[in-house]
Amino acid sequence: MFEYSFSFLLTIAFGFVGLAMGSFAGAMVWRLRATQLREDEKAGEKINKKDLAEVSSLKKTKAVKDRSVCLHCGHTLAWYDLIPLLSWLGLGGKCRYCHKHIGWTEPVMEVAVALFFVVSYYFWPYQLDTWWTIVQFACWLIAGVGLSILFVYDSKWFLLPNRITFVLIAVGAVYSLASFYGQADVSLQIFNIALAVMILSGLYYVIYVASKHQWVGFGDIKLGLALALLLADWKLALLALFLANAIGTLVLMPMILGGRIKRRAHVPFGPFLIAGWFFAGIFGAQIIDWYVLFTLGTV
Repeated sequence: MFEYSFSFLLTIAFGFVGLAMGSFAGAMVWRLRATQLREDEKAGEKINKKDLAEVSSLKKTKAVKDRSVCLHCGHTLAWYDLIPLLSWLGLGGKCRYCHKHIGWTEPVMEVAVALFFVVSYYFWPYQLDTWWTIVQFACWLIAGVGLSILFVYDSKWFLLPNRITFVLIAVGAVYSLASFYGQADVSLQIFNIALAVMILSGLYYVIYVASKHQWVGFGDIKLGLALALLLADWKLALLALFLANAIGTLVLMPMILGGRIKRRAHVPFGPFLIAGWFFAGIFGAQIIDWYVLFTLGTV
């Protein structure tokens, strides 16, 4: 009974922390966009006026006074406007001050990251009984927040900001280092990680070079490196790659057949890679075991 109650409390705690982290991720998306546009403008690049107007209030915010504001009216939001999900629901999805619609991106990110935290806690495939497995789980959750930012950013603007990707590579390096503890054969784990990197990053580099930068972007290569380090297993990396392409096909094929996008249209692949990473990392062992049994004809 106590164990059940404690597990329930942990689930609630992970849900609340996930909501808060999702709120943070949503704010970071727009801050990164404002920073990018400011840097592009300074570099003399052509900037879309609509994009510039969308983040104009954030562009004027100094780092020392970095407070959340309404993107429509620029009003600084009070603490009670920033309660994850509840504030959005209480205000009917509108700004308290200008009454314009806030949009769905922020609440969806909050719920998505909360679900990521809860599902990861429930289905984490390793026992959290050693310090290194706890470190890996912490890295996984941190990476999930960063990847939620990349998921939305790439979906909206077809870019994977280096500021987030490099942090994820560092987090992935910590995850991979922790995977060495408890391993009887360190050299085998080095090979395991190296092969994972070759599958999720090296393969995209080959495609990047062969297609002369037309089929994939260099951001996908860096993202692949981060995801490979965050899996630290070549079998899971291969599964993540397969799932990313399968999910991409399932999502894009109906859109292509329906004429909503053209066959040669540029499509961000980062979100599909991230989805493949999640399913491979959480359910990969079960999927691989099922596949092995299926191919052997025992199921």
